[in-house]
Amino acid sequence: MASPSDLTNPEAAAANRKKKSGPQFKFLVPLVYAPVLPLIRLTLRKNPVVRDRLFTAVLVGAFAHGFYLVYPFCFSCSSIMQFDSSAM
Repeated sequence: MASPSDLTNPEAAAANRKKKSGPQFKFLVPLVYAPVLPLIRLTLRKNPVVRDRLFTAVLVGAFAHGFYLVYPFCFSCSSIMQFDSSAM
């Protein structure tokens, strides 16, 4: 349910709706790098050094992106998402 401040401030409500519209592309990124991994293995079969380095770099990027999605408070500047160690 909306708070009273949202009902009295139509500009904030419009900004909130605009911010939430559209797909969140951070969740669609795996659809790009998932098919790239087998393509790297197949296309660079003749050059194993480059193949392994590129595969490792893409895999590290995939794990970094997954870490960012699971732990967004590590990368945000917002006080809402800050980790509070006193709560534990």
